[in-house]
Amino acid sequence: MSIDIPIPSDPLAHLITTLDLSDAGGAKTREDIFTGPSQWMPHGRVYGGQVLAQCLVAATRTVEGVRPVHSLHGYFLRAGDIRLPITFSVDRLRDGRSFSTRRVQAYQNGEPIFSMIASFQDEDPGISHQDQFPKGIPSPESLPSAKDLLGDIDHPVAQYWANARPFDMRHVSDPIYFQVKGEPLAHQAVWIKALGTLPFDQNLHTAALAYVSDYTILEPIFRRHGIAWTHEGLKSASLDHAMWFHRPARVDEWMLYVQESPSAQGGRGLSLGRIFSADGLLLATVAQEGMVRVPEVR
Repeated sequence: MSIDIPIPSDPLAHLITTLDLSDAGGAKTREDIFTGPSQWMPHGRVYGGQVLAQCLVAATRTVEGVRPVHSLHGYFLRAGDIRLPITFSVDRLRDGRSFSTRRVQAYQNGEPIFSMIASFQDEDPGISHQDQFPKGIPSPESLPSAKDLLGDIDHPVAQYWANARPFDMRHVSDPIYFQVKGEPLAHQAVWIKALGTLPFDQNLHTAALAYVSDYTILEPIFRRHGIAWTHEGLKSASLDHAMWFHRPARVDEWMLYVQESPSAQGGRGLSLGRIFSADGLLLATVAQEGMVRVPEVR
């Protein structure tokens, strides 16, 4: 490969290291402060899923006992710089009999780049139902991976997508890397799975699920308008991200990420996602609004 870009030899191990935050607080300060590294990205901005997952790790570190996260709501405030580490400050807003609430601020150079509130709940019995796994979905093994499609392209973005991401992602319909084929529909499905086996730590799997949830969530907006990732002049960025965790996930097993966009307007688009296990359990629901600007639409 002729392009000199820092592709890790083991992207999944690199992700685990990225999520292993350092404790920067202490008994003297009595503050919950953590620090973490930034992963390399071709455009020089911190990947949103990275800072989202790191904030979740920081919040989880401050929750006593076994009280898993059930929801998070975050706002992307500034573009992060991949050359700098990130500081995470956690506020313990509430610890009740069943629920705990945490607020996390992520900083670089003293300025907030991401703000999140997460809620944790004791595992309780209760009523149960879920959406059904969609019908007619081909197996992930029958679909090409990003590495299959992009591995031979001598471009830093293509090489990052093909080799540096810690997840295998396989679009059920044709991916929109270079063009949008077929009808301009506002929905798609993507199989996702970690490139290897993670330790049996549910908090780590949950954080990794948050990490991967940001990769393709805006694509239904692009697909609806015939916009590929390589569309000249396209500018997009995540504005906010909400996620509800319904059932424990194993991210080193295949999961189906079903996505749709109900609306786009005013230079913004909304996407909704549902993440299923391969055997049909609804693991999580995602909502994100993103900035989407194309030069020919003023």
